[in-house]
Amino acid sequence: MERNLSMLTDLYQLTMLYGYFREGMDENLAVFDLYYRKNTGDSAYAVVAGLEQVIDYLQNLRFLPDDIDYLRSLELFDAGPDARVGGRDFFEYLSAFRFTGELYAMPEGSVVFPNEPLLRVKAPLGQAQMIETALLNILNHQTLIATKASRVCLAAGEGAVLEFGLRRAQGPDAGVYGARATMIGGCVATSNVLAGETFGIPIRGTHAHSWVMSFPDELRAFRAYARHFPDSCLLLVDTYDTLKSGVPNAITVFQELKKDGHQPLGIRLDSGDLAYLSKKARAMLDAAGLTDAKIYASNDLDEHLIRDLKAQGARIDVWGVGTQMITGGDCPALGGVYKLAAEQVNGSLQPKMKLSDNIHKMSYPGYKKVIRFYDKASHKALADLICLDHEDFSARERLRIYHPHEPWKSQVIASFTQRVMLQPVFLDGRLVYDCPSIEAICSYARQEMASMWDEYKRPNNPSVYKVDLSDALYDLRQSLLKSLMTPPLEE
Repeated sequence: MERNLSMLTDLYQLTMLYGYFREGMDENLAVFDLYYRKNTGDSAYAVVAGLEQVIDYLQNLRFLPDDIDYLRSLELFDAGPDARVGGRDFFEYLSAFRFTGELYAMPEGSVVFPNEPLLRVKAPLGQAQMIETALLNILNHQTLIATKASRVCLAAGEGAVLEFGLRRAQGPDAGVYGARATMIGGCVATSNVLAGETFGIPIRGTHAHSWVMSFPDELRAFRAYARHFPDSCLLLVDTYDTLKSGVPNAITVFQELKKDGHQPLGIRLDSGDLAYLSKKARAMLDAAGLTDAKIYASNDLDEHLIRDLKAQGARIDVWGVGTQMITGGDCPALGGVYKLAAEQVNGSLQPKMKLSDNIHKMSYPGYKKVIRFYDKASHKALADLICLDHEDFSARERLRIYHPHEPWKSQVIASFTQRVMLQPVFLDGRLVYDCPSIEAICSYARQEMASMWDEYKRPNNPSVYKVDLSDALYDLRQSLLKSLMTPPLEE
C-alpha cells in the first residue's frame, strides 16, 4: 500500500537535518542500528514484522511541494542568502531529498533477541538521521503485535487463532497493519476486511448478537443466516441461553443444512465459562451426530487465558482473539531504538558508541552483522553472535559463547551450521530485495519458530537465548568505553 510518509517524523529530525546541511555534514557517511533492548512481557524473543512497509516508505521518501510550503511556514529554517550551501537553500535541498543509501534487514518472520540489529542503515548522515522516526514507528508496532500473536498461537497449540481486534485497535492503521503482523505471528485469518483486501490475507467472520436480537426468536434468526450462508454457517449461540436454547437451536439448523447437502462450520461462544460451556456443547453436538462442527470461542482471550482453558479441558477448536492481541495486551510498546554506530571522519568510518549509567543502554559500535548458529543434527538454533561485518567464522568447528554482560557464563558449541541474519535490501538507494508474499513470510516465520528449542518459547520464566559479542566487537567496545570515560590529564 504505497503512501508518502516523509512527514511522519519528529521535529528534531528536521532540525538536525537542517543543522547537518548548514554544517556541511549531511553527506558524511553514517551507520545506524535499529534494535530493541529488552523483550516484551514474559517473552524470551520477538518476531520481526514491518519490513515491507519500511521498503515502501524508503521508496516513496520525498518532500512534496505542500510539505515544503508547510515547513517554510514554520519560519524555523533560514532560507536567506547567508543560509545557502552549495548554491541551494534548505528547502531546495529537501525538494531533491531521496534515500540513496544501504539497508540490511532481518527478514520478516525472523525470531530475534535484544540488542541484535533488526535493521542496519548505511547512508549519508542527513538521510540516515531523517528516517529514524518512521523506521521505529513501523518496526516497533508490527514487531510488537507479531510477537504477541506468536505467544497466543503457541498457547493455542493445534487450535487455529483468528484475529478479531479491529474495533479495539488504536486507530485504522494499527488495525490494518496489526492484522498483517498477527498473520506473521501465526494467526490463520482476520476479521479485518481492509487488511484482507490490502494484503491478500484470509478473512473470517460470523454474525453479532444483534442479528439474533433482530428476529422474533433465536431459531428464526439462525435459519435466516443459514439460508444465506449455507456452506459457511457459523452460529453465535450465547445471545440468550447457550445450553438451553443456543446450542439446541444451532443443532436443529445444522441438521436441516446437512439434510440439504450442506456442511455447517460450527458454533461460537462469546461469554460465560468457556471451559464448561465448550465441554457441554461438544457433547451435545457429538450426540446429534455433528462431530465435524467446530467450536469457536472469543471473549477477551490472551495466551494466559487460552492456556488455562486448555488445562481445564476446554473443547475449543478455534480461538478468536481481539483486544489483547491487536493492542499488545500487557505490553504497550516494543521499545526499539535507533543508534549511531559509525560515522565518516576524515574519509573513513569511525565506530561510535553511546554511554550510559545503565549498562543495558550503552550501544554497540561499528559496522556489524548477526550470525546464528544451528545444531547440525536437530537444526535447532544454538546461539547468536553479534560481530563486525568483516569477521568470518565459517572455518570454525568449535566456538565459546559468552554472556555479554556476565562473562563468567559461557558455553562451547560444536558441530554447527551458521547463517548471516541481516540481508541486503537497498544498495546505493536501489531495491535489491524481492519482497516475499505474505504466505511465504508466514511459512518462514513457522520455520523460525520450529528452529527454537521449547525452553525459549516457554510462556513463563523462559530460558534466556544466548546472544554474544565476538571478541573483536567486545574489544572494540571496551576500547571505546575506556577512551570515552577517561578524562584528559590536566596540563
